[in-house]
This record gives sequence, C-alpha cells and structure tokens, in this order.
Amino acid sequence: MQLGNFSISLSVKSLEASRAFYVKLGFAPIGGDESQNWLILRNGDCIIGLFEGLFEKNILTFNPGWNSECQTLEEFTDVRELQKQLRADGIAFAQEADENSTGPASFVLEDPDGNPILVDQHV
Repeated sequence: MQLGNFSISLSVKSLEASRAFYVKLGFAPIGGDESQNWLILRNGDCIIGLFEGLFEKNILTFNPGWNSECQTLEEFTDVRELQKQLRADGIAFAQEADENSTGPASFVLEDPDGNPILVDQHV
C-alpha cells in the first residue's frame, strides 16, 4: 500500500518559537500561511508542518499523489481506493472521504494508541 509523501503535523504553542527552533535544525520554510497560523518546513526529504491552535494532537500525515517535493506523481493510488482497502481490512475511520467524488479528498483514522493519521490527497 502506497500512502504517498509523509510528514508530521505538529500542534505547537507558538508558531514563531517553533519556526526558530526548527530552522536551527536545518529546516527551511517551503509553504504555509502564517496569518492562518500554519507553516510547512523541509530539511531534505523530511517535512514538518507547524500548526498553532488548529488541532489538539500531533498528526501523522500522508499525501497520496505527491512526492517529497510536493510535486504531483504521474501514478499513485487514489485516497478513495486506499480507504476501500483499509475498510476491507477492518480499519475504522474518524472521518471518511466521499467515495463518489474525484480529485482532492481526505480521511482520518487513529492507530491503536489514539494517534491521528490524516491521509490528505491534494490532487
């Protein structure tokens, strides 16, 4: 099963303090909207999203259809197909993608310890 590009979405107390910290670790901003309290940073193939006040827990994030440069892949497994495969394996969802839609969509599930996993397709 190919889930796509991986990143960690961190719920932070201070966007500016977190940005300064991760920049010292070699991360550089590549996107986001600071006026909406979020920022995306990259260090090589590692991507971190910083989100101030937007959700409670840190989230494991997968992006079907994207590589580590956030460029669209020619071939990938659509988020709705991934959802069908996981449902067939008995996985429960906290939020589901509309299986009758096309294009961007997402679903959310939780691992056995309650860690949220977002599968978020942008293409």
